[in-house]
Amino acid sequence: MMRELPPECQTSALWIFGYGSLVWKPDFEYTSCKVGFIRGYNRRFWHGDTFHRGNEKMPGRVVTLVEECDACTWGVAYEIRDHQIAPALDYLCIRESKRGGYKTQLVEFIPREEEVDCDGINIMALVYIATPENPIYLGPAPPEQIAAEIAISRGQSGHNLEYLIRLADFMRLFCPDVEDDHLFAIEAAAITILPYLYDTELSFPLLSVINFPDTSSKGQAATLKKQTEHSTFVERATGADSLSRSICLSS
Repeated sequence: MMRELPPECQTSALWIFGYGSLVWKPDFEYTSCKVGFIRGYNRRFWHGDTFHRGNEKMPGRVVTLVEECDACTWGVAYEIRDHQIAPALDYLCIRESKRGGYKTQLVEFIPREEEVDCDGINIMALVYIATPENPIYLGPAPPEQIAAEIAISRGQSGHNLEYLIRLADFMRLFCPDVEDDHLFAIEAAAITILPYLYDTELSFPLLSVINFPDTSSKGQAATLKKQTEHSTFVERATGADSLSRSICLSS
């Protein structure tokens, strides 16, 4: 059953803010989406994952939000309307709450400047946050330890490394001027230790397509596809050429 929403969310339209795997894999129907940020939170790889990116014996590391006054976290907000709301929330209840232990909270979402609507109305979005009270919450650790745990973890949704690399690539592609020291320090540590953990025969390709409708004032939706071709985590770790990216706009 769908989790009961607070009264302010019980409308014909609702926004969902994603800051982890939701930025590249929402897996629910939505009307539009915007890249932007929320204030007062830092993204941290402090939550354990025993389903999507790990298991009971070897939990993976995934992100949650930690409150901090001057912080902000970038991600993607998805607008769901009318008939889309119930199926999306049912799906997220299983994916984020039942399997991940995340709780919901309402936050203010600020789109990046080029995606701000003319009416200037504040966007309140639902966000999923894991807290220290969660039994699988792992808490803080040095980047090298987090990277080591990620490098050896795999779950039902794939390898934990894929989660880390896709999130880092999203930030570079869509938020190139934003600093995320925590994320990039863990990525750098993971890349450093990969040659010691993987043989090139066991490497796997990082192939992704991320679709973001362009909701411009002209009302024409475009699909932004990020394609990473012929690359492996081992190639990145051993100093091979950087990921080959192609960005295609199609109406």
